[in-house]
Amino acid sequence: MTITEEQVQAWVDRYVHAWNTNAAKDIAALFSPDAEYHEWPYRTDWIGRDAIVDGWRGRQEWQRGGWNFEWSILMITGDTAAIGGTGHYKELGDFANLWTVTFDNRGKCTMFRMWNNQL
Repeated sequence: MTITEEQVQAWVDRYVHAWNTNAAKDIAALFSPDAEYHEWPYRTDWIGRDAIVDGWRGRQEWQRGGWNFEWSILMITGDTAAIGGTGHYKELGDFANLWTVTFDNRGKCTMFRMWNNQL
C-alpha cells in the first residue's frame, strides 16, 4: 500500500481535531486496534488503541491556556509518512516534533513514533 499526501493531510487534520476535543471516539478513530504509539524522550509506549486513548486523554492538562501546531510532510515512503512540526503551548512552551506514521490499508495508524524536543 502507498499512502498519498491527501491521506496524510486528512489524518493529521483529524489528529489535531482529536487533540482539540480530547474525545475518546475522535482519538480511537485514528488508530487500528493493535496500534502502537511511542514517544521519545518521554518513554511513552502505549500498545493497543485503548491504551492510546487512555494515555492521550491523560494529557488534556497540557492544552490549558491554548496551543497550536504547525506541520508539514517531509516524505512518504510506501505506507509510512514522516512529518515535521512545532507545537506551541502557552503554558508549556514550544516543542519540535518529528513523527513517523505507518498506516494500514484503511488509513488507520498502526505505528506512531514521535521525537519530541522542547525548544
